[in-house]
This record gives sequence, structure tokens and C-alpha cells, in this order.
Amino acid sequence: MSQVTILTPSFAPDFDLCANLNRSILDFFPSTVEHHIVVRPSDIQIFRALSNQRTHIRCRAECLPASFVRMPFGNYTVNLTRPFPPIRGWIMQQLIKLAVATESKDDVIILADSDVEFLRPTGVEAFVRDGTVRFYRLPEAIDARLPRHGTWHRVARDLLGLDQKPLPFADYISSLVAWNPAIVRQMLDRVSSITGSHWASAIARQLHFSESTLYGVYVDELAGDVAKRFVSSETLCLSYWDDTPLSGAGIAAFARAVRPDDVAAMISAKSRTPLDVRRNAFAACRKGVGSLLTG
Repeated sequence: MSQVTILTPSFAPDFDLCANLNRSILDFFPSTVEHHIVVRPSDIQIFRALSNQRTHIRCRAECLPASFVRMPFGNYTVNLTRPFPPIRGWIMQQLIKLAVATESKDDVIILADSDVEFLRPTGVEAFVRDGTVRFYRLPEAIDARLPRHGTWHRVARDLLGLDQKPLPFADYISSLVAWNPAIVRQMLDRVSSITGSHWASAIARQLHFSESTLYGVYVDELAGDVAKRFVSSETLCLSYWDDTPLSGAGIAAFARAVRPDDVAAMISAKSRTPLDVRRNAFAACRKGVGSLLTG
């Protein structure tokens, strides 16, 4: 059986969300599946409350090059080998995911942020089939209406040494993404070779970057046919992306959108949805997906 790990970078303000995600992992995944939570040094103590046989709390400083130093003032980190621009939090979160994946000996890493919760029992077969890790790809989903996504594609192609292509592009971004760590290592070796820098330094100096887009472009164009034997355009995760809070009145409409193949749901932390509304919304989603599966 393939070994699967779920990876979540988090921080203290999202502790309650992360605790609920962790509980759903322990409830709905086989006992062989572990949850690795990577946090800042200052947040280690609070997250230790979640530590158990299947949940591992890790310090992000252990995952990155020694030249990456968090400044004592301001919410940013610098790469001492190239201090400018400083590494923004969004880029740092993506670097952590890549760094943990490169050192992983597992067959599959599932990326799930703190604002995700799993809805039902889920086996590893949802993410790996006949040795091939699931590859999320939505064809021709990125066009001129999504300029930021287009920029992420162009940056990824530059880092991988690929010629630029015109729109539209495939979308590889989902609230629930599976990676093959061996492919991540191959991909980052190529980034280092193309840029002439350690991959972490090459990515850290980017102002715009998407780790899922980098992985998606690499699998699509460089990883070979075997890596694309298990491709799907289904996200497996019902997502609420709005910046405004989900209201109690909106729970029913949100839950009605759940599909039979959804194994998780996400309510964006940026929406600042109250915890009781989140709890009721996820409960409604679990009830909804259960009804769909039982007919």
C-alpha cells in the first residue's frame, strides 16, 4: 500500500481551524496516514497540543536553508545570500511545502491548508492509482480574465526553462492537491539547473509564484506519460473562496453544492467566517455527501 502524508503549513491565528482539520484527518483516514503541521518557532508551543502518534508538529526553520532568516521585526524572512526582496509570507508558505516534499520518503503528499476539513472516510486510493499519484488538471481554465494566474504560469515556465505559450492555460490549483515527492525532487533539480541557484533561492526571489502551477506545468510537459496516468479535473473539495464571511443563512446553499466525489470542503480563512458557522457548514456538507453516497 502507498504511504500517504498530509501536509499543512499553519500559524497561531489559524490554530482552531488547523485543530479541526487534524481531527477530521484522524477520523476519516486510515491509521497509516500521518499529518505533518509546519509552524513558526514562536508557534510550536501552542501546536504541541495536537501532537500524537499520527500528528507531527515541525518547525519551519528546520525545513529551509540556513540562509533563510526571520527578521525580529516585521512579518517577513530574508535570504541572506540575496536579502532583497524579502520573502513574503505567501511565498514562504509555498517554499515550506516544496521543502517538506523534497525530503519526504512517502509515495504521496496531500497538501491541505488549515481551512480545509475532510467530510467522510477516505482511502489512499483517492489519491494514488496503480502507483501513479493523482494529478489535478482543469484544461483551458486560465484566460485573460485571470491575469494573476497567467503570471504564475509564465513564472513557472521561466523557472523550468520552457518557452512561453499563449493563453489559455490549464489550471492546477485546488484546495486539495496531491504531489509525488519523487517528481517534486526532479522538478526542483531542474529549477536549480536552469537558474544556476539553489531552487529555494530561485523561488524566494520571485514576487509572484504558485507552487501548484510549477508542479502542474512540470508534470504536464516534462515528467513523462507515466505521471499522467491518473489525471482528473475534479477538485475533490467543495470550496468557499469569498473574502466575506459565510453567513448562517448561506450554509444550506453552500452544502447543496457538495458532489458525490467530494472528500473535503474548504471555507477560506480569509473570509473570517465565525467558528460556529464553519462547524455548522461542515456538518451540513457531511450530511449532504452522506446522503448522496447512500442514495
